[in-house]
Amino acid sequence: MRWKTRVTELLGCEYPILQGAMSRIGNWKFAASVSAAGALGCLNAAVSRTPEKLREDIGKLRETTSKPFEVNLTVGMCPHIDEMLDVCLEEGVDVIETSAFTADVYGKRIKEAGRKWIHKTATVKHALHAEKQGADALILVGLEGAGIKNIAQLPTMTTIAWAAKQIKAPIIAAGGIGDAHTFLAALALGAEGVMMGTAFTATVESPVSQRHKENMIRTVPHDPWLRKTVMPGADTQDYRETMKKGVAPAIDTDDYAMESRSMSFAVAYVDHIPTVREVIGGIITGAEDILASWEFLKGMT
Repeated sequence: MRWKTRVTELLGCEYPILQGAMSRIGNWKFAASVSAAGALGCLNAAVSRTPEKLREDIGKLRETTSKPFEVNLTVGMCPHIDEMLDVCLEEGVDVIETSAFTADVYGKRIKEAGRKWIHKTATVKHALHAEKQGADALILVGLEGAGIKNIAQLPTMTTIAWAAKQIKAPIIAAGGIGDAHTFLAALALGAEGVMMGTAFTATVESPVSQRHKENMIRTVPHDPWLRKTVMPGADTQDYRETMKKGVAPAIDTDDYAMESRSMSFAVAYVDHIPTVREVIGGIITGAEDILASWEFLKGMT
């Protein structure tokens, strides 16, 4: 079946699946593998570190695949963010994602340049604000997701269903999504696409260490380390300082607590190390099989 939603129409991707920004590992090569498989790959500008390198990475990404992609600018953490945005606009990047903090000034520049602006946030309140500022789509991250938290953040299920009652722009769900069931659940809640980080981190193409991937397979949602780092309480100031100093090219450390910061509760669905294409194909095929198995749908006209 064709997975046509407002998200696929807006972004030009085959499937309504986006790659998370992945603050430490979202490089051009990883983004290219996701885009080539039919989803929307994401090049994190902070991983490129400098405007000059970002320009080079955008070029390499385009040489590798002709499929659509986006560039992420994490407000307050991306170094040289104004210059990074200049590069995106100069290089004709069609989809630019802002995230973490209010991005009105950047969103205005993106829209004035005729590009598509996606904003990622953790609360419905901030998503509504970005919508009023002209964002073309909103990514909403529930508590189940990895990364920085907001004191007002709610679980993914509640966040998306509540947002769908108030937001007219396309909603992209994130936080704990990693298989066919959670993909379909997000769409049923009112989202028109999903964003995944953990599910892509555990792939062959992911630049994290093999040990980290194997740790993800062993980790279960009730793991105490995971609960401590995914749920509120992470040292966000420490994270900001790390980003300012430079982004590590990959997570490769013996500190399991450190490694678990890159995991969300989507580790519940990680039981092997597939390719990016296998992850996407498995979710789409699985979702189609689930829909085909629902007998009550077959009698509807």
